[in-house]
Amino acid sequence: MNSVEFVPLKKAAEDPTSRIARPVERQDRSPTGAAFAINGRFYGQPVTGVQRYAREIVSEMDSLLGEGAGRGTLVLPPGAEGPGLAAIAPLATGGASGHAWEQTILPFRAKPPLLNLCNTGPVAVRRQIVCMHDTNVFDEPDSYSLAFRLVYRLLLPGLARRAAVITSVSQTSAQRLSHHLGIPAGTITVVPNGHEHTSRWNGAASDLGQRLRDIRPFLLLLGSQAKHKNAAFILKQAPALDAMGLDLVVAGGSAQIFAQMQAVEATNIHRLGYVSDDDLAWLYAHALCLAFPSLSEGFGIPIVEAMALGCPVVSSDRSCMPEICGDAALLADPEESEAWLACFRRLAASPSLQDDLRGRGRERVGHFSWRASARTYLDLLNRL
Repeated sequence: MNSVEFVPLKKAAEDPTSRIARPVERQDRSPTGAAFAINGRFYGQPVTGVQRYAREIVSEMDSLLGEGAGRGTLVLPPGAEGPGLAAIAPLATGGASGHAWEQTILPFRAKPPLLNLCNTGPVAVRRQIVCMHDTNVFDEPDSYSLAFRLVYRLLLPGLARRAAVITSVSQTSAQRLSHHLGIPAGTITVVPNGHEHTSRWNGAASDLGQRLRDIRPFLLLLGSQAKHKNAAFILKQAPALDAMGLDLVVAGGSAQIFAQMQAVEATNIHRLGYVSDDDLAWLYAHALCLAFPSLSEGFGIPIVEAMALGCPVVSSDRSCMPEICGDAALLADPEESEAWLACFRRLAASPSLQDDLRGRGRERVGHFSWRASARTYLDLLNRL
């Protein structure tokens, strides 16, 4: 049976985001007086959703601490260059790189408590916080290379047993972590992604208006090759979309950690490859909708980016997506193509529905703030 759902408005008490930790910001004192260290390995990695999370959290932590008020240290591996921060001092290190650096060099150069924002950390350190974004390596193993699966399946259980605090980015992800790693769900602090970074993007600086000047109304699909992203599901709908007068723009590149996805071609598919943040701002502003058919996510940051920039969202009804979308998106079964085509048809035919989703989306993103999440991490560090 086809399934299309427009999620009804939830009462606050029923909203999963109402259980997310949101400390009240206090301007009359420094958020923490304790020294701490941050695992800066992500500054040497390409920026995907996980690295975006870490960068934005660190930037907001620095802002909250205030110039000269903090005692934080950002420990960087060889070749990584940190940003210019006011209250968090960089510490460049040598030696190995990658996981080897994280397990052998970082524990000796970082004075606990240690904050790890990108899934892993040194198993030898107990007084640390580890943010585990998702359990896709367990739930969707075919999306990843064998080497990646082996490393994560070795590290995550050890960190779950030894780390002082485990955080995650959604209630759904916390529940899955509890299931796979034996962590009591109530002990995992949910510290979600934010949306404010989109205010720094400038769609007017993009040249996509010229490059796509002859395009018809289009759906935006972010083109990760990870199988759990389910991009091929939308790509295979290209002929039906063509008959509806719609094009499909695929933005984004690939990553070596992911298994290869079979390519799908059609005349109304426009592949852009890597795009800048300004390009993304233009795409979100001009797309009929973001198509987000993922089977499994820890958070799904493109959803809140789209909502923040006024782009309607059609999302999978699996995993954390209903939690993140609330009543601000059309949800459909990611294995029922007719359900998705029905959503696209409704949107294309109804400017009022488009406007309604834009308004609901802009209201929804107020639940997700980098600044509030940074405050949570500073409070957690202060307690260790």
